[in-house]
Amino acid sequence: MTSNDTPSANETSLESYNRPEPAFGWTAYAEQINGRFAMIGFVALLILEWFTRQDFFTWVGLR
Repeated sequence: MTSNDTPSANETSLESYNRPEPAFGWTAYAEQINGRFAMIGFVALLILEWFTRQDFFTWVGLR
């Protein structure tokens, strides 16, 4: 095996950063998934308000 076959420390850290492992607790994977669901929810809320022409609180009956 030559030195060209082994990944460098920088490549290994980039791989682990881009592909976090699922685990219990406050992990990079949990934060990444939470952020993605938050973005989807925020966009869905904006679309809901756009089509109904009402804000969220009116839509759920709080105003």
